[in-house]
Amino acid sequence: MEFDIKNVKLAPGGRHRMEWAGNEMAVLQGLKEKFGTERPFAGIRVGATMHVTSETANLMVALQAGGADVVLSASNPLSTQDDIAAALVSYYEIPVYALKGEDMDTYHRHINAVLDHKPHIIMDDGADLVSTLHSSRRDVLPGVIGGTEETTTGIVRLKAMAKDGALEFPMMAVNDAMTKHLFDNRYGTGQSTMDGILRATNVLIAGRVIVVGGYGWCSRGIAMRAKGLGANVIVTEIDPLKALEAVMDGFRVMPMMEAAPQGDIFVSATGDMHVLDGHHIAAMKDGAMLANSGHFDIEINKIALQDMAVSEPKRVREFVEQFTMEDGRRINLLGEGRLINLAAAEGHPAAVMDMSFAGQAMAARYLVENKETLTNKVHSVPAVIDEEIAAIKLASMGISIDTLTDEQVNYLNSWDMGS
Repeated sequence: MEFDIKNVKLAPGGRHRMEWAGNEMAVLQGLKEKFGTERPFAGIRVGATMHVTSETANLMVALQAGGADVVLSASNPLSTQDDIAAALVSYYEIPVYALKGEDMDTYHRHINAVLDHKPHIIMDDGADLVSTLHSSRRDVLPGVIGGTEETTTGIVRLKAMAKDGALEFPMMAVNDAMTKHLFDNRYGTGQSTMDGILRATNVLIAGRVIVVGGYGWCSRGIAMRAKGLGANVIVTEIDPLKALEAVMDGFRVMPMMEAAPQGDIFVSATGDMHVLDGHHIAAMKDGAMLANSGHFDIEINKIALQDMAVSEPKRVREFVEQFTMEDGRRINLLGEGRLINLAAAEGHPAAVMDMSFAGQAMAARYLVENKETLTNKVHSVPAVIDEEIAAIKLASMGISIDTLTDEQVNYLNSWDMGS
């Protein structure tokens, strides 16, 4: 078996962390048992480019239990947990291509290693795997049944491909599933982003001005958790409806240029580029901290930041690079501008990823079962899958809910019953 990881001797610690995460992932563990009996992925090769974490590892093992031949590479150079990669290789014989801190050449070489596996099902996190497959690795296309994508950034890219007629197999928008974006994006990103900022800086959040770029589900969660820690939160937006919602939620809303001189900490999570640009950086106060919680590091214009600095950045903490401007101001970049919740912390809590990865697994099964009828576009996860995941999650938490009586069902399905 071929693989490329840091050190296979890290495997025991990785297995312990996998088991710890697994204890919080009741939905996925239930699917693993079900897959083990039904074997829905027998004869199916799955190629995944995702964050190599303890939660992802549990998803890979669940797919393997269902008969899948799985291979995994990292979707972000800084998010890999090397002990988890070692555990997957050592205990589960799953080929992994991931090294924490790998350079971009290695990153792309690892993506190609996944495609060398000739996968039938693609699992992507940011659409780099799909993009590579459609550009330089078209030799793999004939065998692909379809794929799943779980990030906002990836869905944006895939929908653009579909609109241009460039998408050559069906993709499931796992990110758009209710059990994903309502919980993973909001509660997971909210908590883990603040966790990453705190681990990177060890600063007091209370009383500081935190500027949140965007007010999509991820940014909603970040703003919510920052407010809960006592921050004075400013939201910037381009969408009038989302901006209005942020106002109604109690946040100050203004353009980024107006927020730039006020902010102490800036966090962007929009899926777009240069949300924090050079002219914003030029207006920031001394000591401002820049963090990104969008999938790619392009949300912060790092090239502009480097060009504005009068010297090479100084690493003042493990995940903090300090850039000195010509006027003496110091601007601090956290986690190299990459996903701060994974660069400086451990990503989302396992209990949240449980629902996201259950959605991934069930969407993959849906692709296999409906491969003859699905068209080459971005498909929504069927509502019945969302409802099943939510019901299992509630049961695992010991929570029960009401069901409609026959009388209530009849009332809701009729038009001739009065009020």
